[in-house]
Amino acid sequence: MEKAVLFNQTSVTAFRLSGLSVNPKVQMAVFCMFLIFYVLTLIGNILIVITIVYDRRLHTPMYFFLSNLSFIDVCHSTVTVPKMLRDTLSEEKLISFDACVVQMFFLHLFACTEIFLLTVMAYDRYVAICKPLQYMTVMNWKVCILLAGALWTGGTIHSISLTSLTIKLPYCGPDEIDNFFCDVPQVISLACTDTHIIEILIVSNSGLISVVCFVVLVVSYAVILVSLRQQISEGKRKALSTCAAHLTVVTLFLGHCIFIYSRPSTSFPEDKVVSVFFTAVTPLLNPVIYTLRNEDMKNALNKLIRRKEIKEK
Repeated sequence: MEKAVLFNQTSVTAFRLSGLSVNPKVQMAVFCMFLIFYVLTLIGNILIVITIVYDRRLHTPMYFFLSNLSFIDVCHSTVTVPKMLRDTLSEEKLISFDACVVQMFFLHLFACTEIFLLTVMAYDRYVAICKPLQYMTVMNWKVCILLAGALWTGGTIHSISLTSLTIKLPYCGPDEIDNFFCDVPQVISLACTDTHIIEILIVSNSGLISVVCFVVLVVSYAVILVSLRQQISEGKRKALSTCAAHLTVVTLFLGHCIFIYSRPSTSFPEDKVVSVFFTAVTPLLNPVIYTLRNEDMKNALNKLIRRKEIKEK
């Protein structure tokens, strides 16, 4: 009985992160590269939010959801990248148990919320392109606010459920996480108990959400493409360009989720590369894809810059 009690207690107070490399030259290169990525991610996404807030012409459902996406990308990147940058310059890459739990919670909160948001954005584009006359009726501001509240609520519930499953396990043995941040699959693999049931629940939860949303998104864009195939006007070309940009983001983001969470907690050499795209590259690509390919955003951004220059004079 006494041994069982001791076994069920968590004795690990901190985890060691393996990081991306142990080579000092590679670490310095990684630090410089991802510092640039992170700064550009912050600047790009914050500029998108500010531009949408200040330009009344962009006060539409599409840009409302785009501002939410930019906000989520800033938060999502901030959960992991600053810690990774600091660890790159440190010999010991430690993270306390409590900090690890917090990182997992917010990682899954923002990731799951973004998955739901990308799905809602696909629905928004479907209505705008396939049912333009009904767009303002279907996607009115009340519906947009309700959808935003629903996707944040869904992300919170998902994150709480996964985090609670993880922290209930006993951790008394190995303390090295084979990644540069804490994630549920890597952490539960360190538990000193059978985690088969937990792994099934994770696959059923995160894996199912990722796969279902990906299928819904692909079907939505397929319907849009079919509806546009015989209409080659300039407006339709713009719509196709927008859908292609959305689909690029969806593939990069959901590809990681399906790869990591739709299988048991087994480490592969590709996990770190995929995780880099998930945490650092995709949040940077969003402002590039959605801004540089969008004339309305570019015009609004130029207008905002000119307004600032006039005020300074």
